[in-house]
Amino acid sequence: MEGVENASVSRFREYLRINTMQPSPNYDAALEFLSKQAAELGLDFRVLESGIKDRPLGLMTWKGTDPELKSVLLTSHMDVVPVFPQYWTYEPFSAHKDEKGNIYARGAQDMKCVTSWYLEAIRQLKAEGQQFLRTLHLLFTSDEEIGSHPAESFSKTEEFKNLNLEFGLDEGLANPGSKMRVFYGERSIWWIKVLCKGNPGHGLAFIENTAAKKLQYMMNKFLAMRDEQETKLKSDPNGKLGSVYTVNMTMLEGGVQPNVVPAELSATFDIRIPPTEDFEAFKEKLKQWCREAGPEVTMEFIQEGYMKETVDVTDKNPWWAAFKSACDKLNVDLELEIFPGGTDSRHFRKAGLNMIGFSPM
Repeated sequence: MEGVENASVSRFREYLRINTMQPSPNYDAALEFLSKQAAELGLDFRVLESGIKDRPLGLMTWKGTDPELKSVLLTSHMDVVPVFPQYWTYEPFSAHKDEKGNIYARGAQDMKCVTSWYLEAIRQLKAEGQQFLRTLHLLFTSDEEIGSHPAESFSKTEEFKNLNLEFGLDEGLANPGSKMRVFYGERSIWWIKVLCKGNPGHGLAFIENTAAKKLQYMMNKFLAMRDEQETKLKSDPNGKLGSVYTVNMTMLEGGVQPNVVPAELSATFDIRIPPTEDFEAFKEKLKQWCREAGPEVTMEFIQEGYMKETVDVTDKNPWWAAFKSACDKLNVDLELEIFPGGTDSRHFRKAGLNMIGFSPM
């Protein structure tokens, strides 16, 4: 019943009710909620400028007894992806709880639950009178769902450097099996717009050197690569999505009217590349396809990530050894993977941190 709901669940639902949906997330309300949580926990809280207009960050700090030691980061993003309310059983920002205790809300898994775990764990540790040697920083980021640019910008600042960080936790993914997936690296994101120009003309004739013919060649190349990678994944019983490329055409643009052959057409592709791959060789392959397709075929990079950084997940890394030891004590079996998408962690790894993606759900 609502009247006897656990206080931690009530706080979680309160956070879920804050509409931080892209493209117009209410960060002010989210930061106000987090500031209130910090006050209840007796922790310092600051709103930071990310370097990007109207895209603030929140920083909560639990000071350690030895601030000279390297500190630990717990990071989570405040924004959530858009919703289509007509497909929802309950209003997406109502945080409705049914008679079985199921909670329905956008952001419940990605990733306000993780934020709540951080806060509730600290609340319990504080109640037990715990105090740590190392300083613990909780960072609440903006715009992770549309490129993580605020986190990227902040990771390059002197203020970030002064946090003295070396290890951190960020989001993972839900775990369908008995093992908990741990992500120690990420695929790089390339968003590529292929622009093909050719001869325009009337639709009644066989126009030579058309943009459509060139685009057809490029689409065939990209989709053949997609099929190849999909087959590679499905043929390996132990294969993981993060270990292969994914290629998807996401946009098609061009044309002026039904009976006119267009002078230009474009297609946009979303490509995810494992950190083990040779980025420059792959880029050269794409350029070669453009040359083969014909004159006036070009590529524009909307996003071009080069993320080779991964965390050492052997006992040689004391941070990993400590994390794994804690999981072993709880009899939690771990499964190591490369994260198939993109998170804020990629920017923090690039800054030198041992960042682990982990969502124990």
